[in-house]
Amino acid sequence: MKNYDWIEQHVRDREDAERAFAQLPEVATAGQLIQLSDDRYLSALCRRVFRAGLKHSLVDSKWPAFEEAFFGFDPLKLSFMNDEQLESKMQNKALIRHWGKIKSIRVNAMMVRELSETHGGFGQFIATWPEDRIIELWALLKKRGAQLGGQSGASFLRMVGKDTFRLSPDVVAALKAQGIVDRMPTAKRDLQKVQDVFNIWRQQSGQPLSHISMLLAFTVG
Repeated sequence: MKNYDWIEQHVRDREDAERAFAQLPEVATAGQLIQLSDDRYLSALCRRVFRAGLKHSLVDSKWPAFEEAFFGFDPLKLSFMNDEQLESKMQNKALIRHWGKIKSIRVNAMMVRELSETHGGFGQFIATWPEDRIIELWALLKKRGAQLGGQSGASFLRMVGKDTFRLSPDVVAALKAQGIVDRMPTAKRDLQKVQDVFNIWRQQSGQPLSHISMLLAFTVG
């Protein structure tokens, strides 16, 4: 396994190094995460669900219509939507009419509301989750939410500014090149190997997981 200095130097030696470093994602502070309201978290989470498999620009262009149709993503109101109310949204041509994803809005609203009630706010829950166990947060979102498997959980966290690495194809290729995994990690044991190595790189560098993840991606291709 290469140390963090090798990763950063490898990127600095690229002709497009300046562009690479300019693309590093913004990481929110704990205070910023706590201040973000539950409805904004739910909106971002649902937007991520709808972005999966579709052009992000398409989903984003329709999101104002989603905000209007789904009560500004108020978790309490959406938690109590019945099946008939959800089905009626399938007639709204301004929306992306995917029944599985439409149904997931209610499930995810219930998750956000419940975690908010037990932790003094969903932002409080997200902000205080330790980054050195971020794969466990992915697993919790997948288990308690809907349509949050694969890369969706990590992508949602990245959207709201919570520090996390992502297992993009380039990141996985870099991890394979360093002998950390031999395939896309999905099993708990393999994910823990990845978490462990990112924790080491974080300790070596003092850099956030999201920056390490993106720089690692730039070491391939």
